[in-house]
Amino acid sequence: MILVLDASVVIKWFFRDEPNEQHAQQALQILSAVGTGEVRLIQPPHFMAEVSAVLAREKPERAQEDIADLLNMEWRVSDSAAIYAQAISLAVSLNHHLFDTFYHAVALHEPDALLVTADVRYYNKAKDIGRVVLLENFSQGSAH
Repeated sequence: MILVLDASVVIKWFFRDEPNEQHAQQALQILSAVGTGEVRLIQPPHFMAEVSAVLAREKPERAQEDIADLLNMEWRVSDSAAIYAQAISLAVSLNHHLFDTFYHAVALHEPDALLVTADVRYYNKAKDIGRVVLLENFSQGSAH
């Protein structure tokens, strides 16, 4: 299975012990599946910068260690011209931030990929386009 995980999902790995962090267990199940090779990740080029920015702001005392852990994971970066064009089209048509639409553009251009997001606002705007699922509704057995 090929997944694109936006920052709203990945951040949950680092905030799993926070009492208000909803759906952290689902995010950790995906992390486990990445570790066993059941799931392969493909990410847009800004992925590390976006996660780093959140960690630096919210967990400055652990941000460098957490990013080092993330850098040790295996994923592929997708940054073709077609993905940039699709991300821009999505941002304009959905009236949404480009960084969020980049994740979806990657999923739309990678055969059999699916975007998993915890961003309800983006999901509600983009669900009719397809290849996107809310983290709380994601299950590996029924990915598509």
